[in-house]
Amino acid sequence: MTMISIEPNLSRKNTPSIGAKRVLDVSLTALGLLAIWPVLLVISIAVASTSPGPVFFVQTRVGRDGRTFRMLKFRSMYQDAENRRRDIEDMSDRDGICLKVKCDPRITPVGRFIRRWSLDELPQLFNVLSGDMSLVGPRPALVDEVAAYPNHALGRHEVLPGITGLWQVSGRADIGFEEMIALDLDYVRQSSLGTDVRILFRTFYAVIGGKGAY
Repeated sequence: MTMISIEPNLSRKNTPSIGAKRVLDVSLTALGLLAIWPVLLVISIAVASTSPGPVFFVQTRVGRDGRTFRMLKFRSMYQDAENRRRDIEDMSDRDGICLKVKCDPRITPVGRFIRRWSLDELPQLFNVLSGDMSLVGPRPALVDEVAAYPNHALGRHEVLPGITGLWQVSGRADIGFEEMIALDLDYVRQSSLGTDVRILFRTFYAVIGGKGAY
């Protein structure tokens, strides 16, 4: 594990007890995994049988206080996707630092389906169990992206990154970089267990609606 130097710059007066948030994360995640393990199995088979490469995509992301960790996803792209990243950087459909391409040629047919329904994110439940992530929080960014962040954006790393958050329930990839940062900082300032529960409920409707899912 490495560290990205981040100076705290936000007041977190309403941050919920770390212990209480951890109890909520672990209990809901454990119940969720028991309920959806057949779904995880089906997705694993679909990914493995339709394109060469591993079932899981593992990538280094920046977590709380600049600590890096290995984030899990179901592989939704062809195996050479990282090598082809530079080829599609000028195709981004989103303003700002984070690359988002609606018609990304690196995405497999199965990958397009699981991304549309956010099923590719389900393995991050294991990141929640390990303590690297929370169910709710700012999305964990790439190391290269964080290196290019303006200073005010680093405040988003004062809490654990999440599988879902204000950005996801507000439009996901249709939200520009600066608006995403504003939403993340707003979450950090007003973080509470009640906020987390409301975001979890809103996530269901965001996934069904599919806004910004690509």
